[in-house]
Amino acid sequence: MIQFSIKQFSDLSTIELYQLLQLRAEVFVVEQNCPYQDCDGKDLYAAHLLGFAKDELVAYARILPNSVSYEHYASIGRVLTKQNVRHKSYGKLLMQEALNYCQSKFSGAIKISAQAYLEKFYTDLGFVTVSEPYLEDDIPHIAMKWNNTSN
Repeated sequence: MIQFSIKQFSDLSTIELYQLLQLRAEVFVVEQNCPYQDCDGKDLYAAHLLGFAKDELVAYARILPNSVSYEHYASIGRVLTKQNVRHKSYGKLLMQEALNYCQSKFSGAIKISAQAYLEKFYTDLGFVTVSEPYLEDDIPHIAMKWNNTSN
C-alpha cells in the first residue's frame, strides 16, 4: 500500500529532502547512467509529491507551477518509482495524484518532457504527444500535453 503526501519545498523535513534527492540520484543518475545537474533551482518553487510504502520513499514527482519550466504551462517532472516496486502500478497512482493536484491548483494544459520509451504510459493517462523525439541529457524524450478540462 502506498500513501501520498504533497509538500512545498519549505515544508519538507530535512529527512524527506534527503530521501527524495537520494531516490532521484538512484534512478536518474545511477540506474539510468546519466550524470546531469539534478538540483536545478526549480525545487524551490515545486510541490513535491512523495509516495511512501511503510516508511520508505518509493515514488516521487515534482510539480511546477505555470512558467517555471514552460511558458504558460504547469509541469510534472522527475517522475519515478523505486525499481523494486515498479510491478505494483505505483507510477500510475503517482501520476493520477499529480494530475488531481494540478486540476485543483492550475488551469490550462500541463506540459511534460517524457522519456520517449514511456510514451504509452503517459498516453494511457490522457497525455498527447506534441513533438518529435529530441535528446535531453542524451536520453530520447518527447514533449507531451495533458488538457485540464475541469477548470
